[in-house]
Amino acid sequence: MAHTVYLRNLDIAPRKTRAVADAVRGMSVNEAEANLLVQRKRAAKPLLKLLRSAKAGAAAKDMNAETLYIQSIRVDQGDMLKRFMPRARGSASAIQKKMSHVMLILAENPHAQPSRFTIEVKKKAKKNPEEGPARRRKKTVDEEERAEGETAAPQKKGFFKRTFSRKASFGK
Repeated sequence: MAHTVYLRNLDIAPRKTRAVADAVRGMSVNEAEANLLVQRKRAAKPLLKLLRSAKAGAAAKDMNAETLYIQSIRVDQGDMLKRFMPRARGSASAIQKKMSHVMLILAENPHAQPSRFTIEVKKKAKKNPEEGPARRRKKTVDEEERAEGETAAPQKKGFFKRTFSRKASFGK
């Protein structure tokens, strides 16, 4: 029994996505997840997200997560946005912004060996509002009066206003 998932219109060129997909083809799910976590290519993050989604979907189908492996991963070309880049002497050259469609098939391997990796997913802890940075609170009337009293000192006009005033004031 196999579980198939699709990722449509990934905004990365198929050639670049295939390089990452080829690295994990045929691996067990845990090894592939560990591999994608350490890869620095931009396509690794969406493929990791797809793999985790497929793993959760397979678990919902009562497939054993420990024996799952990537039976097939296929990267096809999706839509293409055509744009132009201005060049010298009023000409323009075409730019093709290519997208990818990814199909991932997970299957159970009855002869699977135990996983070499244990991947810990960090859960985000909820923060208490008291522990976080001080929230802006509304000023009370007393605090506003104190603030006005402190800044009540007369301020001099700025340099620009003094230099370029409409009326001549040489003596002041």
